[in-house]
Amino acid sequence: MNRRAVGAAYSGDMFEIPQPVVPVAGSLDFRSVVSELVSAMLADAHKAGLDRHEVAARASRLTGKDVTKNMLDGYTAPAREEFNCPLWLSPVLEIVCCSTPLANWHVGVHGGRMSVGAETLDSEIGRVMRERELADARLRELKDLRRRVK
Repeated sequence: MNRRAVGAAYSGDMFEIPQPVVPVAGSLDFRSVVSELVSAMLADAHKAGLDRHEVAARASRLTGKDVTKNMLDGYTAPAREEFNCPLWLSPVLEIVCCSTPLANWHVGVHGGRMSVGAETLDSEIGRVMRERELADARLRELKDLRRRVK
């Protein structure tokens, strides 16, 4: 792979740029989306061997607050509009379930893309490579200018 292809791979040129949601009055009621995300996350945890009782127990231990299976059931019921997963609990549930759909969705609402683990290193490599390319281009400009001044 040549340098140009490597640079393009890290620069994000091959990917669509995420856009934030458009803030239109009445369109940002995310209660059902959050409910569905929590439900999917708990379903995936169940497939991995963690039932809601165990998720609630682990979340309670980690927070020092009482989190019950009934609370989790309520957070996953779209019809219970006034009983949504609180923000303080969402990262705890993601830690317990080894999953990040809520955080990923939240970042997407703002027009971002979440990087986790090695992806963060890839992003930093891409950023440093872009800085180096800009610095190299500026250096070439200055050298060219110096040649013309002599």
